[in-house]
Amino acid sequence: MENKRVNLIIKKNGKFIENLEVDAGTRLGDIGQKYDTDPSCRILVVSTGNRIRELSDELRATTKSLDFLTAESFEGFRAIERALSFILVRAVGEIAGAKSVIKIEHALDKGLFCEIEPYLGWLDEEMIEKIKERMQFIIAADEPFEKFKMQVEDAKKILSNHYDPQQTYLLDFRDKKTANVYRCGWCWDYYYGALPLSTGFVPVFDLVPLEYGALLRLPDVKNPRTLPRMQHDRMMFEMYSESNAMLRTMHIPYVSALDRAIIKGKERKLVQVSEAVHEKKIAQIADSIMTTKKRVVLIAGPSSSGKTSFAQRLAVQLNVHGIKVTTISTDDYFIDRNLVQKDEEGNYLFEELEAVDVELFNSQLNAMLKGEEVDVPVYDFIEGVKKFGTRKTQLLPNETIIIEGIHGLNDALTPNIRPRDKFKIYISPLTALGIDSHNRIPASDARLFRRLVRDSRTRGRNASVTLLSWKDVRAGEEKNIFPYQEEADVMFNSALPYELAVLKKYAKPLLEEVGEDDEAYTEASRLLKLLSYFMELPDESAILNNSLLKEFIGGSCLFKE
Repeated sequence: MENKRVNLIIKKNGKFIENLEVDAGTRLGDIGQKYDTDPSCRILVVSTGNRIRELSDELRATTKSLDFLTAESFEGFRAIERALSFILVRAVGEIAGAKSVIKIEHALDKGLFCEIEPYLGWLDEEMIEKIKERMQFIIAADEPFEKFKMQVEDAKKILSNHYDPQQTYLLDFRDKKTANVYRCGWCWDYYYGALPLSTGFVPVFDLVPLEYGALLRLPDVKNPRTLPRMQHDRMMFEMYSESNAMLRTMHIPYVSALDRAIIKGKERKLVQVSEAVHEKKIAQIADSIMTTKKRVVLIAGPSSSGKTSFAQRLAVQLNVHGIKVTTISTDDYFIDRNLVQKDEEGNYLFEELEAVDVELFNSQLNAMLKGEEVDVPVYDFIEGVKKFGTRKTQLLPNETIIIEGIHGLNDALTPNIRPRDKFKIYISPLTALGIDSHNRIPASDARLFRRLVRDSRTRGRNASVTLLSWKDVRAGEEKNIFPYQEEADVMFNSALPYELAVLKKYAKPLLEEVGEDDEAYTEASRLLKLLSYFMELPDESAILNNSLLKEFIGGSCLFKE
């Protein structure tokens, strides 16, 4: 019997190439060979009807289109990250010994920060160079990544042969009966996303010593044929290190440990300790502001970092010191909407500094610092104009101004304010909790879950709208926020170790509403898989009503909703 012929729309990184007729059952990688024309930027995975497939998969008769993705796409880049992680895991086993566990901790300096446990004091430059050379050998050998779909119990048996038990613990909580396990040479591993066909698909990488571990340097997102310029962010590293230390103290370094704590009914203590850590850190920041006697406090951070709640809680801590606080937002200083620039799709570019009336903002800020009365505007987002007359403000000599806005760390926002008067704070949820030793939770995913829930609750947006707009949000952050984070006097990690166990209840039904034909389905499926590893927190009563998390799930006492 002849194979069924399938009429396909062929794309590469979202761009149409041609129409093609192919036999059902043909391996996707064989179809893609024709379009894999750049040896320095290979086709890595395939999008088929808003589902991500591996090149080793076969063409289904119901498939209508194939979009071949390189590292220039989000899913392709993540496939390279997983491939390099797997190669590193194998190389460490071959050089450092099977009982040495590589821990891929978190993103840092355009790469992934890694540790080896048990730490024996020999993770020096010589050892790292040996591991790097072994990785280069494995890549040059172009060894296949083989995928095996098996029963969860069988997968646990295979993975239990490794020294690291975290992956077998994680599978205990998996809500499906099967799991995909990968093999590269002798090494087995588990990843919650697609991998390329083989090790030779990796374009470039590096492994360098950093602090007490190593940095796995990834290709440049904008040009995956090269490595990005490396610049060590010491403050960011210290913030992650603090979070890792806290998670170890709480005995929840991984999702499986969090799940076990919830099953054992220990979630109230976990919530209380997490919130106490936040309160202590906010109090310490307030102490620093008082000590330095700076009157202008600028708070900036990417979307869904919890800036509004943080600003209110910081104001309370400053009140403890007897400091009166006035809080304003740069959003109230937007220029009239009809003057705001638009992108190619007609969307208003409110994220650009040019959308802020910088001249008026600085004029009023200086006047307030001199004790003059100022008519602070309130921006009407419905009419798209500033309105005056409802917020007359006059500062006392010892009063502090807290300014919340995405451009807070950019001195171009406050060119007329003396540096000695400014205290800059960068805030972001930097998730240190890992899925397991080899699979991290990107900080951007933590923010996206928060935004999904808040957008649905306060703006009536469905998950598809939020997911499809996220790329533009991230692009704005890359341009207007991240380049200035090193200008901060202090950083605040707004992540809460337990938050995805809470957000799951709210985010899961929203993501499940995204249909298979929806352009956002690929991303919705990925996020649902991530949530599947988390147990839901059964009791939210322990969450304080001033928690930063309440800004997203509702019920905060810090501001009117």
